[in-house]
Parts: sequence; structure tokens; C-alpha cells
Amino acid sequence: MSKFFVFVTGLIAALLPGMAAAQEASGLDARINAIFADYTGWYVSFIFAPLPGTSFSWIALWLVVGALVFTVYFGAIQFKGFVHSIRLVKGDYSDPNDAGEVSHFQALATALSGTVGLGNIAGVAVAVSIGGPGATFWMVVAGLFGMATKFTECTLGVKYRNEYPDGSVSGGPMYYITKGFKERGLPLGGFMAVMFSIFTILGALGGGNMFQANQAHAQISGVVGDYPGWITGVVLALVTFAVIAGGLKSIARVTEKVVPFMGIFYVLVSILILIINYDQIAWAFGQIFVGAFTGLGVVGGFTGALIQGFRRAAFSNEAGIGSAAIAHSAVRTKEPVTEGYVALLEPFIDTVVICTMTALVIVISGVLNFDPETGLYIWNAELGRIATEGDVGGVALTSAAYAQAFSWFPVLLMVAVVLFAFSTMISWSYYGLKAWTYLFGEGAMKELVFKIIFCLFIVIGAAASLGPVIDFSDAMLFSMAIVNIIALYFLMPIVRRELNSYVSRLKSGEIVKFKQ
Repeated sequence: MSKFFVFVTGLIAALLPGMAAAQEASGLDARINAIFADYTGWYVSFIFAPLPGTSFSWIALWLVVGALVFTVYFGAIQFKGFVHSIRLVKGDYSDPNDAGEVSHFQALATALSGTVGLGNIAGVAVAVSIGGPGATFWMVVAGLFGMATKFTECTLGVKYRNEYPDGSVSGGPMYYITKGFKERGLPLGGFMAVMFSIFTILGALGGGNMFQANQAHAQISGVVGDYPGWITGVVLALVTFAVIAGGLKSIARVTEKVVPFMGIFYVLVSILILIINYDQIAWAFGQIFVGAFTGLGVVGGFTGALIQGFRRAAFSNEAGIGSAAIAHSAVRTKEPVTEGYVALLEPFIDTVVICTMTALVIVISGVLNFDPETGLYIWNAELGRIATEGDVGGVALTSAAYAQAFSWFPVLLMVAVVLFAFSTMISWSYYGLKAWTYLFGEGAMKELVFKIIFCLFIVIGAAASLGPVIDFSDAMLFSMAIVNIIALYFLMPIVRRELNSYVSRLKSGEIVKFKQ
């Protein structure tokens, strides 16, 4: 572990001298990019490699297959337990005397703040522009199955968490891998937990941090005009540090306000646009359902729609990554299964609701070029996607779609992107911190070191263009899923035992409501 600590601190020492000049000279960016591309490019290519003869990455299939397995194994728990999940979030069964730091709702909001973000804004646009409207259908299907994965990992997160005398807790895959494997007499639990923790720290500093800061600056500068990225980085870093310095309770207080505001705002604007264009809603759903099985002229047809939908769902809701289990493990409860129920709502809110809203607005807005004579979308072979108004893609496509109804929406989207990025960063700071303390031990000074490192990387991410670095960090996020899902396969019998016990006691009346 000392070598890893030296590596991280050495990297910061190498980056700091050039950080102030990152905007003016690209030499530092180029050197860092070259180093990462040379030494990590092979690993990034491996993680995101497509299956032979397809454009579907094997890591996305790994997540989808896992979701299918857990859905079958737990008897479609995401559908049978949906109503009970809502009751738990409302606090109907919450005992204020239970161990833990946050309520069910706060844990859900914290975990959602790490997943609801650019994947919902830009990711959906990418899926629809490449796979056609039909990609939305498969995105929803994948999201529904992913609910079972969240149930599994978050139940384990609470069951095997560490509870400390001061009332704080630490949990997540690194803990349930170590303890669960030991309980079942399985080897390699310690090794897998260490690997997961390393992947989590690197993923938190990159995809959960630098990428978010970089995209926030890009959206702000696109609206207000170009200016040095380090300014955005310093502001975000100071605000983020002010929040994360207060620990999980401070993070939870912010996310329980920011996340509902973001989600409600985004959904309300989407609904308003759909109401204005109510006469096109049936047509839009028709495009989604027909396109799911025919492709509507999109290259790849049915297969292309399915691939894009599954891929974007996997990238959006993070079911199977293991990150959510870290946030949910801090909930106040003595029943691990209750947080599994709460967690299964995440992919539903993230993918089924918000992503579907975005897709409907994009389809209805007319920004996708459609040939009414043939009933097919016009394909831009040069860009490898459906032709769009202004040839925009990603977050710009979503912005253009909403701007068709409200010219002022790009400004509000800028605010939303910044809030999404901010909430994602503070959540991933907690995920990275828990992995850090697992490797190096608990303690205020050790925690402060990580928080300072995390905030420095915010400035670096906003000021620099570090493509290969961010690609590597994204690969780390999905490397977490390799370790985590292997562990879930071995530990899911424990989850089923917990589920059966909980359901039987709920039916017998042994588990009672605290709020009528």
C-alpha cells in the first residue's frame, strides 16, 4: 500500500508545478497524455474492447448478464418489491435508534447524485443518434434488470459494513468481499478487495472528478465565452472541499436537496415540452417501439439499437460497479435487505424515468433528420450517426432539442450540468475516501490527505485536456464491475437468505411500521 501512496503523491507533485500554466501551454497536457497512452492504452483497449464481429463492448455485456442473473435468482425482486421500496424511502419502517449515519432517503439521494448526471443528458443523445429512437427501449429494459443488481450489492453493503463507536460506518464491496468470502471459506477475498479499492480511488479521481470538472467548464465557457479553466476548477474545488470536509452527513444534507431539485427540474421541463407537443407523443413512442426491433434505417438495425441501449444504460446507472453500495452502507437500519429495496429505485429513476424523458424530447423536437417519405432517419456516414440539425451530438444535441421549445434552455442546462457535475464529485469523493481508508486505515489526517488530493484533481481536470488520463479512469470504473460482480455471484446465496428472513418477518408482523 505504501507504493501506491507514493505513486499518487508523486503524481500530484509532478502535476502541481505546471497546473497554473495548463491553459496557456499544452506541453504538460501532452506529456501526461503521452505517458498514460503509452503505459495504459492497452488496458483501456482491453476493458472497452467489442465482442468479435460487433460494436458491443464485452464489459457492457458483463453488466447486463449479471443483471439478468440477479433478476432470475431473486424472482424479479425489482417488480415485486417496488411498492415496499417506496414505503421504506418515505421512512415508514425507519427506527431512529438504528445504527448508521443517514436516512434511507439521504442514502438514495447520495447514490443518485453519483449516477444522475451527464449520462442522462449526453449519454441518451449519443444512444439515440447512433442507435436510433429504438435504443431508448433497450436502455429502459437494461435499466429495469439493473435494479436487481443494485438490490444485491447494496444489501451486502449494509450487512458487512464496519460500525464504529462514534456512530460512523464504512462499507462497500471491499468490506463485503473480505468478510463475505471469509464467512463462506472462499479464497482471494483480501486480494479482490484491495484491487477493488485501487480501482475505486483511481476512478474517483478521474471519471468521478476530473471528467466532471472538465465538462462543467466546457458547458459554462460555451455559454458565457472562453476563459481559463483553472478558475472553474478553483471555485468547484473550494465549494466541494467545504462540503466533503464535513463528512457523509454534510454530503447527504447537500445531495438530499440538490438531487431532487435537479431531477424534478429536468423532468418538469421535459413534461412541459411533451405537453406542448402532446399530439406527437404517440408518434414518438411508436418510433421508440418500432425502432427497437427494426432500427428505422439506422445502420445495424435492431442489433444497433439494442447495443446502444444496453451500453448507455450500463454507463448511466452504474448497476454492478459497486459504488452505490458504499453510499447505501451508511444508512440507519438494522435490516440489510431494506437498503437493497431502496437501492433498486436508482436505475428506475436514473434510466427508466430521466433517460426516457430526454429521449422523448429529442425525438419530438425534430433535431434528428427524418425522411417523411421513406419513414426512415437520414444517416450521416461521415459522423457515424443520424444526421442532426447543425451536426451536433452529445450534450449539444440535448441542448438543441430542448431549445426548440425554450430558447433560454441552454443557459439552464449549463446550470444543470454544473449541479450534476458538483453532486457527482461530492458523491465520488466519499466513494474514493472509503476505498482510501480501507487501504490506509481510518483517521482524520488520512482522510484529510485524500480530500485535499481529490480537490487538487478538480483544478487539474478543469484546466487541462487529459483525454488518455480520463479514458484510463473510466476503465478503472468498469474494472470495479469485474471484481464486484464476481463477488456478487459467490455471495448472492447470503442475500437470498437475508431476503427470505426479512419477508417472513414482515408478513408475520414482527417488523412493524414506525410511521403510520
